[in-house]
Amino acid sequence: MPDRRAPRRLLALCLVLSVAACSSPAPETPVFTPPSGTAAASGAPSAAPSASASVRPTATPVVRVAPKSAFAVGVRTLKFTRGDRALPTTVWYPATGKAGGSPRKDAAAAAGRFPVVLFSHGLRGLPTYYQQLTTRFAAAGFVVAGPAYPFTNHNADPFKQLDMANQPADGSAVLTALLKLDTKSGDLFAGHLDGAHIGVAGHSAGGYTSAGMLANNRDARVDAAIVISGGSMGAFQGARTPVLFVHGDADAVVRYQAGRDAYNATSWPRAFLTLLGGDHGAFLGPGAKGFDQTIKTMTDFLRWALWGDAAAKGRLSADGTRAGVAKFEAKL
Repeated sequence: MPDRRAPRRLLALCLVLSVAACSSPAPETPVFTPPSGTAAASGAPSAAPSASASVRPTATPVVRVAPKSAFAVGVRTLKFTRGDRALPTTVWYPATGKAGGSPRKDAAAAAGRFPVVLFSHGLRGLPTYYQQLTTRFAAAGFVVAGPAYPFTNHNADPFKQLDMANQPADGSAVLTALLKLDTKSGDLFAGHLDGAHIGVAGHSAGGYTSAGMLANNRDARVDAAIVISGGSMGAFQGARTPVLFVHGDADAVVRYQAGRDAYNATSWPRAFLTLLGGDHGAFLGPGAKGFDQTIKTMTDFLRWALWGDAAAKGRLSADGTRAGVAKFEAKL
C-alpha cells in the first residue's frame, strides 16, 4: 500500500526540486514552482499495485556469464497502465547485428536472457531525454525500460509534482507488465528477460522514485539501485540491496547533502560517486566533464550487481576517480 506520509514528504521535497531544472540532464537555471492546493498527492491512482509486483516470476535456471563485448541496440515502445494511469514505456535492449549506430526500432533481440533495469525520468522529463545512458546500458547487456510517468512527464497536462508519491508503485507495475512478455509466445522479448535480476535507476525526481522502490513502496524484486541527483523517500526496507549514489557537489536543485544523508542512513552495500563541481545533471551529457566517469561507474556497478561480474566490481574505484573531476567511495 502507498505510504500515507509520502505526500507530506513530497511537499517538502518540492521546495528543493526545480521543475525546469529537472526537465532534462542539461544544465538550467533553477526556477522553483511552488505546489498549490493541499499536501495530498494529486492524480492518485484508482487501483493499488498488484500483489504480483513483489513476486518474482519463475525463471528457467541458466548459466550466467557477463557479456564480453557490446551489443547492437534495439528500441520499442509499449503501452502499460496501472488502473487509469497510462504508463507508455520506451524499452532499449540488446539486439542482433553489429554494435554501434542508432537504436533500431523493433529489432530482433540478441540471444540470451538479460537483466532488466527500470529507468525513471526527472520532473518534466521524458525517457528519451536519457537515451545517452539507456542505450549504453542496453549495449552492455541490459534491457532498460523507461516509463513516462502520467503527471510529471514533459507533456503532462495537468502537471502535478506531488504525484511523485505514486511513481514507485507505477515503476513496479511497469516491471510486472514487462516481465510477463518473457513468457508470451511470439513476443519480441519472449525468453530474453531475466526476471531474477532487476535494477532501478533514475535522475532527480526519478532518483527519488528509485529510492522509493527500496523504502515504503519496497519492490522485493529489485536487486540494485542507482540514485542520480536524488535522495531518500524513507528508510530502506527488506533485503540488503547494493545502492550507488551519483551526485554533483555543486547541485543547486537537489542539494548534495540530500544524497549524502541517504548514503549515510543505510548499512547496505553502497557506493557514492561525487562529481566535483558538478551541478544537477550536466555531467550526464556525452563529452561533458564527468560523463565518462559517470557512465563507466554506473555500467560496471550494474554488471557487478546484476550479472555477478567480479571484474567489474574491481574496476569501480578506477572508473569513478579522476583528479578535479570525480571521486568514488564505497562500502561494498
